[in-house]
Amino acid sequence: MAAETPMADGTRGGHAAHGGHAPHGGHAPRGDHTTRGGHAAHRAFGLSPARRDALTRRVRLLVAATITYNVIEAVVALTAGTLASSTALIGFGLDSVIEVSSAAAVAWQFSAADHAVREAREKTTLRIIAVSFFALAAYVTIDAIRALTGTGEPERSIPGIVLAALSLAVMPFLSAAQRRAGRELGSASAVADSKQTLLCTYLSAVLLAGLVLNATLGWSWADPVAALVIATIAVKEGRDAWQGKGCCAAPATAIPADRQERDACGCRPGRDCRDCCG
Repeated sequence: MAAETPMADGTRGGHAAHGGHAPHGGHAPRGDHTTRGGHAAHRAFGLSPARRDALTRRVRLLVAATITYNVIEAVVALTAGTLASSTALIGFGLDSVIEVSSAAAVAWQFSAADHAVREAREKTTLRIIAVSFFALAAYVTIDAIRALTGTGEPERSIPGIVLAALSLAVMPFLSAAQRRAGRELGSASAVADSKQTLLCTYLSAVLLAGLVLNATLGWSWADPVAALVIATIAVKEGRDAWQGKGCCAAPATAIPADRQERDACGCRPGRDCRDCCG
């Protein structure tokens, strides 16, 4: 199949219309649909330098806000979880620690000026993230099984309920704002990070359900069950990191002519980056 070649106006050529014939005048029909990567490329190429700088600053602020909140979230969750013997709360707090550590690992990866060094660090970064998630899943699973067998029954935790409810309210807005900015910027890493933030929303909902059921109905088993759900999600995240599914890097500028085989999300050939700019 012939590769698509970006045109001067930011559209893509190289593919014929239905039946192998291009429309009259060489223009795509009004109802034609491009791939999501094509839409991202068109948006990224059309940004002015001022708009790109503004979006970059916005993404940095949103990431900083998310990391700051995750640090506070981790401290509160781990403290409240320890006091209440809540496996779900401790697991939630450890997940927040991993999210912050992951961001630090990615920052370390991209701190290198040389592209080859960044490529070499990428695999190490993903392995660190994956092992962290696997360790979290193992710890939470063992502790949850202990709780289900009658060892260390969790107590009611009002601070934990407040934290879970607050995270459930805050995280969707942070995720949506970063996702919008990332998509307009054509930044796969920003969009991927927004999905990680959205994951925290799901974890918050699971945690809140377990804590409320334990506090209101005395269902002590709800807490370790919620913890097992968190452990399952952690295994999935660890597997994705190990397989390198967080593979995309955002381009800092418009894609040069000699690198047009990558799309606006920075996806390299042979890698599955279909959801990066989705």
